[in-house]
Amino acid sequence: MDYILYLLIFCIGALFGSFFTLAVYRIPIGQDITHTRSYCPKCKHKLGFWDMIPIFSYAFLGGKCRYCKEKIRIRYLLLEILSGLVFVLFALSIKLSIFSMNSKTVIYLIVGALYLATLFIIAGIDKERIRIEKPVLLFGFICVAIYMIYLYIIENDPSIYGYVIYLILSCLLLLFSIGYLRKKGQDSYAIDILILSMLMVLFTYETVYIGTVIITLLATSIQLIICKLHKKNSKVVKKVKVENEKIPIGFYMCVANIIVLLATNFMIFYL
Repeated sequence: MDYILYLLIFCIGALFGSFFTLAVYRIPIGQDITHTRSYCPKCKHKLGFWDMIPIFSYAFLGGKCRYCKEKIRIRYLLLEILSGLVFVLFALSIKLSIFSMNSKTVIYLIVGALYLATLFIIAGIDKERIRIEKPVLLFGFICVAIYMIYLYIIENDPSIYGYVIYLILSCLLLLFSIGYLRKKGQDSYAIDILILSMLMVLFTYETVYIGTVIITLLATSIQLIICKLHKKNSKVVKKVKVENEKIPIGFYMCVANIIVLLATNFMIFYL
């Protein structure tokens, strides 16, 4: 029965992965992600049901659009597989079993899946555009806030009081970033990183966040070293665009936070 459960979780994760590719493409350009049907970005033809089955549609269509035969980027397939695996690992990390399942575990699984979805979308957009979308952050905070209310009312968790301050500060910063800075046309990437950090602290707590920061610093340092070596060895003109030198800190933070969260859960539930 547990094998069936985890197979179902993988399928749900892969379905989320298919949605992530849509969200990463549409959110930055202001397109609807819930009511507008998926379409081929090349020929604009709306996709049918058999064109949107995660993993299988890519395999059956040979990695090409059914209508214009344009090659579909393999990253869509890889993201669906990766998303399914991450969801399975998250379920394994909390020792999920159909024989010992309870309401507390199920709710943590659901909120955790929504939190992971938030990180996936933030990471995807930031990797391509060096930008963290405010609506995605807001969605993450709503999910975490609902979970905190549940912990306070149902589980009577006294530790929630301290994290309410984080939540309030995060909301104030988010409102400041959306309202004042957007009107001024100023770049708020640093503030967005701070807000993302608070979101991570709220769901994964300080210990996991510290591990996230350490891995992020290592990853960004490695990228800086690689970039410097590449520039030193290349014969390209010295005038390099500033955009190419920016590092997607949010992307590295999201990836690192997922890794540390899974590792921490495994240690807590299995050791």
